[in-house]
Amino acid sequence: MSSLWRRLLRDLRNPLFRNGYALMANTGITAVLGAGYWLLAAHYFSEEEFGRGQAVITLMRLFASLTALGLVGAFARFLPVAGRRTPELILRGYGIAAATGGAAAVGFLLTLPLWGETYSVLAGFGPGLFFLAAVVVWAVFTLQDVVLTGLRNATWVPFNNLVFGLVKMGLLVTLAGALPDGGIFVSWIVPTAIALIPINWLIFGVVVPRHVRQTAGVHREAPRLREVGRFLAGDFPGTLSVLAIVYLVPVVVATQVGEAVFGRFSMAHTLGCMIELLAMNMAVSLTVEGSFDRSRLAANCRNALRRALTIIVPIIVVAVVAAPLILQVFGAKFADEGTLLLRLMALAVLPRVLIEVYLSGLRAQSEARKLAAVQIGLAGLVLASILALFPFAGVNAVGYGMLLSQTVVALLIFGKLRKILKYDEIRHASVAHGSPGAP
Repeated sequence: MSSLWRRLLRDLRNPLFRNGYALMANTGITAVLGAGYWLLAAHYFSEEEFGRGQAVITLMRLFASLTALGLVGAFARFLPVAGRRTPELILRGYGIAAATGGAAAVGFLLTLPLWGETYSVLAGFGPGLFFLAAVVVWAVFTLQDVVLTGLRNATWVPFNNLVFGLVKMGLLVTLAGALPDGGIFVSWIVPTAIALIPINWLIFGVVVPRHVRQTAGVHREAPRLREVGRFLAGDFPGTLSVLAIVYLVPVVVATQVGEAVFGRFSMAHTLGCMIELLAMNMAVSLTVEGSFDRSRLAANCRNALRRALTIIVPIIVVAVVAAPLILQVFGAKFADEGTLLLRLMALAVLPRVLIEVYLSGLRAQSEARKLAAVQIGLAGLVLASILALFPFAGVNAVGYGMLLSQTVVALLIFGKLRKILKYDEIRHASVAHGSPGAP
């Protein structure tokens, strides 16, 4: 026990692990509080409202993430070295994410009759305006965590989401009697809007000035907007592909099944995505540290891969073995209809770890074209396999598609990942043999 404690303390002195562990802790906190939130929602609201709330929240997150998710890689890549341009970069990101998400939401609301009965709750000026505001709020809220991570202050992220989760649960119970229709969505958004004020005060009043001071002595040219734009041009199409996997798939499922069935599907899907987020968390920290110090990219990749597997593999085992018990908490129907999906999605996280470490290595090196190729290829495989399997496997096609596609892509990039992991060894060998540079 003492050796594990010493190892943890040593890891926490390393920014790569400190930020990675903070993001993983945040995912754990979000998963526990999220499960508690939806457990309360299943208890206090009808099956139809439960499924409707899941569907509207997923749709809101889809629109809010259209650009916000694309900026995750850019913020992780450029904020560590942005210097005095850090506030400008953050504010531009906020504006772009809010404007893009808002425009998409308006387009959806104007064509609302085309999207099925589940989303008819958004009809009317008042509900539509509230939904539009929610998209803008969530776009900024999403980027706050990425900003703190990019500025190497991810330890604030779990605290932020802990408070947010508790307030959200309290408001959910309060609204159960007063707002039986729409209370889930309202309880999700109001705490989000309130959280924007203190977190952005922390970012712009404390974290950004300190980051600028600490990096003032580092002689490194701040990224120009053109450089950031080129990175986004290559990374953004791939990021949209990831967005399609995470958010578009459940939105499409919501248009194909009833509200109650979607609620049970969404619970298993949400838990599976939480496990997948663990793989992405360490990868985001890896991008930040790789951008900050490229000379240690290979070592950081190896360390991130080892730590990620050490933490995630036991969680996958637990999820596969205990899936029926986990879902039984929400009700027998959740366990009957969601167990296989949760197991498949948990198993799909294992190859995802390899893919995320590889993608982070590419981001740290600004290999935008390769990033786009891998992510678009992965999304294409996932979407095609889900569409092909849906008539035969129903909602479980989502799990089969993710497991099959991510395994195939992990096998395809494995050789290139090995080169990144051994880059420093290859470079040192080249220097020893008189080669002018690394391969």
